[in-house]
Amino acid sequence: MKRKVLLSPKQLELTLDRLCHQLIENHDNFQDCVIIGLQPRGIYLARRLQSELSKLTKSEISYGEIDPTFYRDDFRTKGHPIAPSSMNMDFVTVENKNVILVDDVLFSGRTIRAGLDALLDFGRPKKVELLVLIDRRYSRHLPIQPDYVGKKVDTIVSQNIKTELTEAGDKTDGVWLLSSDER
Repeated sequence: MKRKVLLSPKQLELTLDRLCHQLIENHDNFQDCVIIGLQPRGIYLARRLQSELSKLTKSEISYGEIDPTFYRDDFRTKGHPIAPSSMNMDFVTVENKNVILVDDVLFSGRTIRAGLDALLDFGRPKKVELLVLIDRRYSRHLPIQPDYVGKKVDTIVSQNIKTELTEAGDKTDGVWLLSSDER
C-alpha cells in the first residue's frame, strides 16, 4: 500500500498561484471570460481559482458549475441510480464568451467531453480552454489535451489520484498517488 505525495499543501498553493498567473497572462482583465467548474471535484478547484483571480485582478470574474452526469457515454452502465448535482451559473449564456473549463484530474477525457456537451446547452462559446490540476498522461480514450496543467503524471491503470481541498470538506490540501488497494 503505497501513498505518494504528488503535491503537498505548499506545492499545491504554488501550483495554483502559477496557474492563476498563466490565466492572467492570457486573459488580462477577464472581460468576456467565464470560469466553469466540472462536478464533482472540479468545482472546488474552480471556486478557488476564481477567488484568487478576482483578488489578483481586482475584477469580477463570472463563475459557473456544470454537472456532466447525463451527458456521459457511460451513465447508463452504472449498476445503481445516479443523482446529478445542480448546475449553478451566475450568468445566463456562454454565447461568444471565452470559457475556462476546470477539472481536478484529466484521465480518459470522457468527463471533459461530457462537460463540453453540457456547456453547449448554454450557448456557443467563442473559445473553450481546459485547466486541470493533474494530467494523467497516456490514459486518454479521447483526443483531449489541457491548455493549463498543474502537474503531469504518468500512471498505470491500477493507480488513482486523490485530490483533497479544504473547500470540499477535506482536512488539508494536497494531491496523492494511490495504489489500487487504497481506494
